[in-house]
Amino acid sequence: MDDTRQKINLKNIIEKLKLDIIVNTTKMPDITVADLNRPGLELTGYFDYFAYDRVQILGRTEISYLEGLPEDVRKSRLEKFFSYDIPCVIITRSLVPPPELITIAEKSNKPVLGTRTATTLFMSRLTDFLESELAPRTTMHGVLVDIYGIGILIIGESGIGKSETAVELIKRGHRLVADDAVEIKQSTEGVLIGTAPKLIRHFLEVRGLGVIDVRTIFGAGSIRNDIKIEMVIELVEWEKYQEGDRLGLEEEKTKILDSYITKKTIPIRPGRNLAAILEVAAMDFRLKALGYNAALEFSKRLIEEISKNKQED
Repeated sequence: MDDTRQKINLKNIIEKLKLDIIVNTTKMPDITVADLNRPGLELTGYFDYFAYDRVQILGRTEISYLEGLPEDVRKSRLEKFFSYDIPCVIITRSLVPPPELITIAEKSNKPVLGTRTATTLFMSRLTDFLESELAPRTTMHGVLVDIYGIGILIIGESGIGKSETAVELIKRGHRLVADDAVEIKQSTEGVLIGTAPKLIRHFLEVRGLGVIDVRTIFGAGSIRNDIKIEMVIELVEWEKYQEGDRLGLEEEKTKILDSYITKKTIPIRPGRNLAAILEVAAMDFRLKALGYNAALEFSKRLIEEISKNKQED
């Protein structure tokens, strides 16, 4: 797996949210923190615990407070404010900032942006966008498919039959998300979203045939762009399979980023219908989510039968 710290350039945020540039800079900084900061305390002169690494938001309250300060105090506070390595300042509601703010921002080479949107609404939109773009990510080798609405990540050694299994699933009406390389984003704790890199999206490699275009061959209904990953299935050779709990009472988990996902290990050999097995795995997962566990039900019946026989003896 390949993990990297995410960042997004301020220029992309300006384009996405259609922000106005009030003070431009020679180079737009990268944003690495999804949290925002309204520097109310800082403008009063209290800079302890200043979250200067966040995008700074100035709304009506902050601008009104600045306008009410004596000119020398306002200049002093703003000079100290911009002395920190802040990524940028965004002024909401199309408010007009004090002249000192623009002058000091230009001297400090710090970008100042503007938006017409109300402060609370804008902060909500910006936070959602940053959390999505800066979410932890990784790339895994495998095939991601949608089986009955359940996102299943198929992993295993190269050449073991992951793509061939995906073809059979697509023929059965299920959908391909990604083949070979699966980009995974942790949108929130415990929630992993998988997708395909743009370069290979909708393509699938079958050994002996080469690369095929799934959407063109099977239709638009055979693919989807992303899905929540809810189960990992590892395909292993029959000889390498280490049998453990045959009933399925113990649920194995695997860690991807900071999330733990249900994992099943399926041994393969000629004649096994892997597509059908994966369909059953998906349906069983849905039943467990609804509160029915077949392994527990069987174990309960077995215990009841043993107790009944003991009583009869």
